[in-house]
Amino acid sequence: MYELTVDAKSENLEKINDFIADILMGCPMKLLMQIDLVVEEVFVNIASYAYKDKIGKVTIKCELNKETGLLMIVFEDEGIPFDPLKKEDPDITISADEREIGGLGIFLTKKLMDEVNYQNKDNKNILTLIKKI
Repeated sequence: MYELTVDAKSENLEKINDFIADILMGCPMKLLMQIDLVVEEVFVNIASYAYKDKIGKVTIKCELNKETGLLMIVFEDEGIPFDPLKKEDPDITISADEREIGGLGIFLTKKLMDEVNYQNKDNKNILTLIKKI
C-alpha cells in the first residue's frame, strides 16, 4: 500500500491527485475522472472542516490490487470526529435552489464508489473507499 501525508490544506489537492494518478497509471480515463472527483470531495471537506482554525495532517493510503480488481483509498486525519455516512442523502428530486447546501459530495462519493466505510479509531477519522475496476 502506498502512503502520502500532507497538511490538510486545499492547495495540496494537486499533490494528492498526482500521487493517486501515478498508482492508477494505465487505468481507463473514466475511472481516473471518478476517482479525482471523489478524492477532491473528501480531501477538501477534511481541509475545510476537520481542524477548525488549525492545520493538521491527512494521510492518504492507496492500493490497487490488479489480481482482485479492487482499488482501496483510505483517508486518515486526527481532526474533529465526523462520520460523513451518518449525514442524510440530499433530496436530488428537488431543484438546487430549494435544496439545503451541503451533503452532495459524500452522496456522489457513495454513488461512484462500490463501498464507503467510516470508523473512528485511536482518535483518527478513517474513511475507506473501495472501487471495483
